[in-house]
Amino acid sequence: MNDKALLYLFGGLLSVLCFASILGFILHRKVKSSGKRKVVDNLNARIRAWWAMCIVFVVAVAAGKIVTIIMFGIMSFLALREFITITPTDRADHRTIFWVFFIFTPVHYYLIYLEWYGLFAIMIPVYAFLLIPIRSVIQGVVDNFMARMAMIQWGLMVCVYCVSHVPAILMLGSADNGNATNPVRLLFFFVLVVQAGDVLQYTCGKMFGKHKITPSVSPNKTWEGFLGGVFCAAILGASLWKITPFKLWQAFVISLLIATLGFFGDICMSAIKRDRGVKDFGHIIEGHGGILDRIDSICFAAPVFFHLCRYYYF
Repeated sequence: MNDKALLYLFGGLLSVLCFASILGFILHRKVKSSGKRKVVDNLNARIRAWWAMCIVFVVAVAAGKIVTIIMFGIMSFLALREFITITPTDRADHRTIFWVFFIFTPVHYYLIYLEWYGLFAIMIPVYAFLLIPIRSVIQGVVDNFMARMAMIQWGLMVCVYCVSHVPAILMLGSADNGNATNPVRLLFFFVLVVQAGDVLQYTCGKMFGKHKITPSVSPNKTWEGFLGGVFCAAILGASLWKITPFKLWQAFVISLLIATLGFFGDICMSAIKRDRGVKDFGHIIEGHGGILDRIDSICFAAPVFFHLCRYYYF
C-alpha cells in the first residue's frame, strides 16, 4: 500500500462509487413511474453491492498475499456450493463431493501460497479429474454416472480452478513498489477491466441495446451492449497501461480479449441456470444474486490472462 499508483487507483475507484451513489440517490428522488422506479431500485441495489465487494477486495489486497488467497478461496468455496446445490447428484456422490470441498479446494489454494506453479497447473485438470470418478465408482452406483461425474468436475474446474487464477497473478513479477511488474497492480488491472466490462455491457445494453445475441440464453444481452461494453473496457485497460508490463496497444488488445472472455463466461453460466430452471445461483449479494453470478465473467477470463502474462511477460 506504499505504491502511490495503487493508491491513486483505489482513490479513483472510490470516486466512481461516490459518483454512482449520488446519481442513484438523485434518480431515486426524481423518478416516479413504477416501471422506471424498479430499474432505479435495481441500480441502487447493485451500487450498494459494489461498495461491499470493492471494500472487501481492497482490504484483502491491502492486507497482503495470504489474506487475498484466503478471500478468493472462500469465494471459490461459496461459488462451488451454489453450483453443487443446483446440480442433481446421488447420495453415493456425497463422499466425492466432500473430497472436492475439503481436500482439492484448500490444497489447490495452498499451492498458490507456495507458488508451486507446476503442481498448481495440473492438480485439478489431471489428478482431481482422475480421482473424482475413482472415488465415486467405489460406491457402485452407475445410474447417470457419466453425467454426475461431468457435473462435479465442471463445478470444480469453473468455481475453483478457473477462479484461483486470479490470486495466482500474485505469483507473477516483483512486488517492488513503483515497478510496473508489481503483481498487485496486475491483479487490480485484471479485476477492474473484467468487472468494468461487465458493468459497461449492462449499461450500453440498457442505453442502446436493440439486437439480441442469444435471446433463449440471456435475453438482456444485445450486440450493442456487448460491442460497446467490450470496447469501453479495452479503452479503460489501455488507459492503465503504465501500471502493467504491457505496451499501450498490448494493454488494449489484452483488455479486449479478457472483456470478451468475460462476456462468454457470463452467458455460459446463464445457460447452466436456464438448464436448471433458476434465475440466480444464489441470493447472498443484493442486486447480483449469488457469488457465482458475480464472478462468472472472471471464470473464463482469469486462466487465459494468467497464462498469457506468464508465458509472454514474466
